[in-house]
Amino acid sequence: MNVFETDRLALSHLSADDATFIFELLNTPGWLQFIGDRGIKTLHDAAQYILNGPVKSYKSNGFGLLAVRLKDSLEAIGICGLIKRAGLDDIDIGFAFLPAYNGKGYAAEAAHATLDYGFENVGLNRIVAITNEDNINSIRLLKKIGMQYERKILLDGDSEELLLFGIARGSIQSENHLS
Repeated sequence: MNVFETDRLALSHLSADDATFIFELLNTPGWLQFIGDRGIKTLHDAAQYILNGPVKSYKSNGFGLLAVRLKDSLEAIGICGLIKRAGLDDIDIGFAFLPAYNGKGYAAEAAHATLDYGFENVGLNRIVAITNEDNINSIRLLKKIGMQYERKILLDGDSEELLLFGIARGSIQSENHLS
């Protein structure tokens, strides 16, 4: 079941049926470099990641990371969604895409629609994002969707400072990305 759609994409809840896709995504060079190794070495690990992360978040928070699928084929190409992350006062937007789908505008389309969804449907007043300062593509995308750099932060248990971006409700013009 789709949570929301854009012109080209359908964003839906992840389930254990998405284990093969999650296994592939979490083992891409970009994920490993900029997000980190989550120890997903088998399809069972991937299914457990989905159940203990996104599915648990849907139940406890009413939102979480969503599968980003092409509307015409329903092929999963990435994830994008809202995350309640320890160490952050505000809800965080997160995203990652398979390398074959980078540079086609899908991430910006999904992220912009996720901001709209967070403000309009979840009722958030502010959304933040964190990224590694070497992740130039993520920084570019965060700026493209209207987020502003605020400061460097260090999350509990991390040794590397991250860049914190934020955006408040009403600070961007909605282009009505949801359908």
